Amino acid sequence: MKFDKPALSLPQQLDLLIRRGMTVRDRDRALHALSHISYYRLRAYWLSEEIPATTSGDHAFRRGVDFDNILDLYSFDRKLRLLVMDAIERVEVSLRTRWAYVLGTQYGAHAYEDPALFRSADLHQKCLASLDSELNRSHETFIRHYRQTYTDPRRPPLWVVCEVLSFGQLSMWFANLARGADRQRMADAYGVDEQIIKSFAHHLTYVRNVCAHHSRLWNREMTIAAKLARKPNRLRDAFNPGSPNRIYNTLVLLAHFVNRVSPGSAWHQHLRTLLAEHRTIDLSAMGFPTDWAQRDFWTQAA
Repeated sequence: MKFDKPALSLPQQLDLLIRRGMTVRDRDRALHALSHISYYRLRAYWLSEEIPATTSGDHAFRRGVDFDNILDLYSFDRKLRLLVMDAIERVEVSLRTRWAYVLGTQYGAHAYEDPALFRSADLHQKCLASLDSELNRSHETFIRHYRQTYTDPRRPPLWVVCEVLSFGQLSMWFANLARGADRQRMADAYGVDEQIIKSFAHHLTYVRNVCAHHSRLWNREMTIAAKLARKPNRLRDAFNPGSPNRIYNTLVLLAHFVNRVSPGSAWHQHLRTLLAEHRTIDLSAMGFPTDWAQRDFWTQAA
């Protein structure tokens, strides 16, 4: 099939939505929104409200779909991404620190170069190659200082290189460690099994990419799910295993990890406040169980 759809002006875009059944209460406000948030981007937020139209190949909307509600949903999703990115930053920095500290104190400043500490020699070489690319690209003062001061070893120590690793690279370094005991020493700081760290780091790499590209998060079905922890009990009981690929379980894990990294953090309360400010949001589409707010995990400090 040959693509032959013409580009539509802003008034034409809005008229098309109205013709398909969307309620538009303030035309000027809607036109302004469409001039700064593309029709195609907003469509991700009204897609679930579309139904087949009487005309073949066309779309229509369910009764009651309101442009203002679509904008509210878009605003909620943007705030949710910012909140999630705030938590991921704390977790990522903490995991980098734990990785460097445990390996450094256990095996030395350049332990990451020792292939005997890693399960797959091929993956270890790929990780080193990726690290070298990051080091060569970096203009950080601490990298430049090492190069100007030291000639051997060629690469900086763990506590320096961990600062230039991407989250995806860090996830691979962690997963490739040969000894589960080393991973567990890192995981002990969070009160979970090392397999949870391994899975969660991989999952958060995916979630971080979604957020970094400003993509829809609120009702996304994750292609990479996080493993659900069986302990501590309060954490286990907070999960919704019936919706393993939705954002709710991610939020539970983030709240738990943030509290371990920053005791007394109000992050989980900021999440509750955001949900309260957007009461029209369909929480079931995010994987929230109906009784989530009454569970101990959320009623007490997460």
